[in-house]
Amino acid sequence: MLLPDKAGLAQLLRRYRTWEQLVLQEPHNSLRRRRLDDVAYTLCVLMGHRTAHDAIRAAETYLGRGPRGDRKLRAPGILRARRHDGGDSGRESRSDSRSDSRSDSANSSRKERM
Repeated sequence: MLLPDKAGLAQLLRRYRTWEQLVLQEPHNSLRRRRLDDVAYTLCVLMGHRTAHDAIRAAETYLGRGPRGDRKLRAPGILRARRHDGGDSGRESRSDSRSDSRSDSANSSRKERM
């Protein structure tokens, strides 16, 4: 499946939210409702979903955002978990010990050849 341009999709989501607010202010305004329906339909087509709710959820997930356009920062959460599990310094010491053991085994195999 082809994925839409992220900048265009973000703009479309902003447009949807704007029309949504305008419809909430005047629920009986047919022009505003029609504009909201047009944007919702476009979102459905772009994201390949039948309902506007599902299309918006898929678009927000695709853009890496939570509900209402809040950005989720996934990478720092991952980094925090790694730091909590031992941090970068723990990995460095493990890799250093691995390289030391490798060099020791390489040296011993060289000595055996001689």
